[in-house]
Amino acid sequence: MEFSSKLLERAVNEMSQLPGIGKRTALRLVLHLLKQPREQTDFLAQALQTMRADIRFCSSCNNISDSDVCEICSNPKRDHTTVCVVEDIRDVMAIENTAQYRGIYHVLGGKISPIDGVGPGQLHIMPLVTKIKDGQVREVIFALSSTMEGDTTNFYIYKQIRECEVVLSTIARGISVGDELEYADEVTLGRSILQRVPFENSLKNI
Repeated sequence: MEFSSKLLERAVNEMSQLPGIGKRTALRLVLHLLKQPREQTDFLAQALQTMRADIRFCSSCNNISDSDVCEICSNPKRDHTTVCVVEDIRDVMAIENTAQYRGIYHVLGGKISPIDGVGPGQLHIMPLVTKIKDGQVREVIFALSSTMEGDTTNFYIYKQIRECEVVLSTIARGISVGDELEYADEVTLGRSILQRVPFENSLKNI
């Protein structure tokens, strides 16, 4: 792809680094921004810079937040004894959109995947284990994607807490095996949360 401007080429190259954005799509987006009032581009750039500089991670659940504790964890109306374990922020958003869950979350920041070099030490597992062993939790809902990596992560956490007096459940398999949580429709995901099953029932599949 030939560019008449090095500035344009640089902008397109940077934009194309985003997931799902190829060079042609990046060019279309950059040209669109050039047609807009300069203030709009400034607002976008400022929003991105501010987000990158000021965004935080909840000290309790590791969810993305504007403050030390996220809005979900600081909400007294949520059930703080029920913790839903998810991979990342997109899963929190997906479950929240169902309006079927009133507990809190724990965001791991990924899944155990030896082939990708991701082990338990790279994930936020130990804070969850500590919280459970401290007696703050009555139920843990495993809501990771139904993949080999997701099941491996579930089982690892299970081994750390199986001696604790806590109910372990997993979302019902209305979510197809191999599917990512974020792509499930809200009705299916909502029903999976409501119809969760004891985690031990899923161990025979691991």
